[in-house]
Amino acid sequence: MQYRTLGRTGIKVSPYALGTLMLGASIGNPDHDDSVRIVYRALDAGINFVDTADAYSLPPHGGSEVVVGKALRGRRESVVLATKFSRPMGEDPNRQGASRRWIMTAVEESLRRLQTDYIDLYQVHRLDPDTDIEETLSALSDLVRSGKVRAIGTSNMPASDIVEAQWAAERQGLQRFRTEQPPYSLLNRGIESEVLPTAQRFGMGVVVWGPLGQGMLTGRARRGKESDLVRAGLFRAMSDECRLDAVEQLIPVAQDAGLPLVHLAMAFAITHPGVTSALIGPRTMEQLEDLLAGVDVTLSDDVLDRIDEIVPPGADIGTLDQAYVPPALQHLDLRRRRLHERGAA
Repeated sequence: MQYRTLGRTGIKVSPYALGTLMLGASIGNPDHDDSVRIVYRALDAGINFVDTADAYSLPPHGGSEVVVGKALRGRRESVVLATKFSRPMGEDPNRQGASRRWIMTAVEESLRRLQTDYIDLYQVHRLDPDTDIEETLSALSDLVRSGKVRAIGTSNMPASDIVEAQWAAERQGLQRFRTEQPPYSLLNRGIESEVLPTAQRFGMGVVVWGPLGQGMLTGRARRGKESDLVRAGLFRAMSDECRLDAVEQLIPVAQDAGLPLVHLAMAFAITHPGVTSALIGPRTMEQLEDLLAGVDVTLSDDVLDRIDEIVPPGADIGTLDQAYVPPALQHLDLRRRRLHERGAA
């Protein structure tokens, strides 16, 4: 395993990071003992980077963190542990977001579930448009100074917001975000345009999620098997028609390179110089073993050139169902003038 530096933190991490969305979860693997064994196997294979979140495994909240806490007993010091906050943790409107009030509560709850007294990387899961970035950074800076958190990061943050947060940290003398966690795959290359260059400019580590296109790049998604994909939950919208077309073109590329499609996809995700690690999210031991078999795969320039012809650099084919949608696109009042304002225009 060739370890990489996480941005400019000095922390060394594996190019594959173990994502735990599917561990201890009703939508994934509800068997905690089996999930713990999967974590053990990943660590034994050389993966030293584990990523979870308080909102993973619903209900109950925090189930994934509980599994990770069990698995890291006696091995905590050798693992770079990352978790996230800000997603809703119940119906109480104050048990979410990025306010100081919630951050101070959320971190204590995560520490308890994870059975540790510090978190290596604490990440804002989603932007909180109702909270000033200085408020968030101030609270997170206090956690770093207290020793409960080693470094802070973001997830799904647009490039403009990354810049704003970096400037705010510099102006106020606060801890700055050291990492970003965006989606990235053979099918979704949009971050190559602005997010990756911006992260590189500020020396941020980038940990990408969805490198298998949420299942579309596992090799199971094939044209003519749409009904099977619908039943498997891999085919949901008309945009997936274009994704399937791209998959059909990528399969011969993988075959000519002597690789399963899943290994081509994972190798691609960690090839960009701006990417530190790619998250894998196995649900079963079999899936983990399949992914581990390709950890040392590298792609030649010829293979990368063929990929560029199918999915151009910076292009997205369809969208992921967990992709971040900015408030400006979600809320009508942010993109439509009121009737009386229209009349006055």
